[in-house]
Amino acid sequence: MGFSEASIDPARFLEDVEMRVGEVVDVADFPEARKDVYKLEVDFGEETLQSAAGLTDYYDHEDLLGAQVVAVVNLGTVSIAGFESECLVTGVDGGDGVVHLTTERDVEPGTRVY
Repeated sequence: MGFSEASIDPARFLEDVEMRVGEVVDVADFPEARKDVYKLEVDFGEETLQSAAGLTDYYDHEDLLGAQVVAVVNLGTVSIAGFESECLVTGVDGGDGVVHLTTERDVEPGTRVY
């Protein structure tokens, strides 16, 4: 298989990238976007952030509402069709669609991934 990216310093990764577990508290359609995405509100305990997430082909609103997700919370804000996306909900290609990353069991919203 082989990996294509160069090795990085693990301490630097943990200093630069802040990933936290959040709970999806709102899911809305986003017809204004060029790609098929949802508008999500994700509760991280002390703060709720918005995200534009490309999960519409794989998850219904009900599947995501209340789900725990792993998100990058320190990438800054990206404006997508006037919507301020403040975090990046992570996922992987599951072969037949995107699978969002989550925890093995529920943890407190805001828990840092390390």
